[in-house]
Amino acid sequence: MRNPSSLKLEFLKKWIQGLKAYNGTKKEISIMERKKAIKLSADVAMASTRNSKTTYWSHALIGNYASKDVNNKSSIVVHILGDEYSERIKKAAIMRLAMSQKSFRSKKILKKSCSISRKTKQMAPRIGLAHGIARKLVKKRTQVLQTLVPGGEYMDDDMSLIKEALDYILSLRVQVDVMRHLANATDQLSHTKT
Repeated sequence: MRNPSSLKLEFLKKWIQGLKAYNGTKKEISIMERKKAIKLSADVAMASTRNSKTTYWSHALIGNYASKDVNNKSSIVVHILGDEYSERIKKAAIMRLAMSQKSFRSKKILKKSCSISRKTKQMAPRIGLAHGIARKLVKKRTQVLQTLVPGGEYMDDDMSLIKEALDYILSLRVQVDVMRHLANATDQLSHTKT
């Protein structure tokens, strides 16, 4: 794991780079556009600071923004990532394809195991009912987690989904810490000027 202070510094540099790129595209920016620019720049900066070999969510996040060329978003992604852009987009497409194929195989295995569990339920109704309820609860919570993690909809493997979620949470924490420090610093500057 990388040093948190170096991760925060890298995130801050890339975030400011993205904000500058967005600011250079338009003269007047509404509040909603400014909010979107901050979110886009922060997300792409956060995703680009992660190790590209180990995290799927970072590729999914970059791929989602790059594929939606609304309001010149992909040029901002290119500006933040630089030479790394095309490599990240290719990896995102490959990982999405691999995860969707893995999902198809997992569904086949799940169907077979469900047919076996139905036979078990007939033999021991009480145990089968408790397992069924527990399985439904886990499935619902897993589906919620899949919607929260970028690219999570392509992950059916619970362990990889949990690892991605934990890594995503750590990255969000870094993002929040940097933004909080920046807000506090600007607040202190405004108080010292007045």
